[in-house]
Amino acid sequence: QVQLVESGGGLVQAGGSLRLSCAASGRTFSSYAMGWFRQAPGKEREFVAAISRSGGSTYYASSVKGRFTISRDNVKNMVYLQMNSLKPEDTAVYYCAAERGNSYYTPSSYDYWGQGTQVTVSS
Repeated sequence: QVQLVESGGGLVQAGGSLRLSCAASGRTFSSYAMGWFRQAPGKEREFVAAISRSGGSTYYASSVKGRFTISRDNVKNMVYLQMNSLKPEDTAVYYCAAERGNSYYTPSSYDYWGQGTQVTVSS
């Protein structure tokens, strides 16, 4: 029903910035809350940020608050994650996800997932 494709990952030095993009295919994009999650080697997938259907509310993990900004463009069917002041501990595969529910922090509550994009932050 919904296809999600992430882009924008890459290698960056500590303190640098990246902007991740997630392109969504589907006529009901605005019906979904959107989230970003990340998974580092040997770690569980963890919540990073989420945004409500209209974009009026955002939610962040404490580890990224003040550094990352999630946004969405419901005209273009796009979700973004602006990442500033990157740290080596931000290194992970980043996934965007869509859910029809409202359990923003829980991976199992999301209905659709992208393939992920690698973010590597060097010291």
